[in-house]
Amino acid sequence: MPFYCNTPLLAQKIMNIKYGGLILEKKEYDLLKRILAMSKYYKDSSYRASISKLSEELKSAKIVAEKDIPDDVVRFGSVVSIQTPFGPEKSYQLVLPDQSDVQKNKISILAPMGSALIGYAKDDEVSWQFPSGLNIIKIVNVTQEKIETPK
Repeated sequence: MPFYCNTPLLAQKIMNIKYGGLILEKKEYDLLKRILAMSKYYKDSSYRASISKLSEELKSAKIVAEKDIPDDVVRFGSVVSIQTPFGPEKSYQLVLPDQSDVQKNKISILAPMGSALIGYAKDDEVSWQFPSGLNIIKIVNVTQEKIETPK
């Protein structure tokens, strides 16, 4: 059961990661690097912090071919069901920044929640800094849906 956690050391001890870290498909990795490079100057501090942490995590990400990425890994277009300390299970679709629509539960890869989820898998527990503090997100389920991505 996820819970609020306010110390990075404790978060690292309880974090449970199925594949040992981020796992990304090569084309999506390249696209993500381009998006992050163009987003360094966001005014929102929570976005900037998430972008910075995701950029650091990409340095040690496992990059694989399309055929080798597990079905339960969060990717562009994935619908992700999560449990947080803040309430009931919720589902979001991870999309490109220009496709985000909170009313339709479509969150941008650059939003703190989107940055926290990309590259992780079903049953992972991920610690991430949100405006409310450091929290743990439990990925309950992942289903794949295609979205249009730039070539």
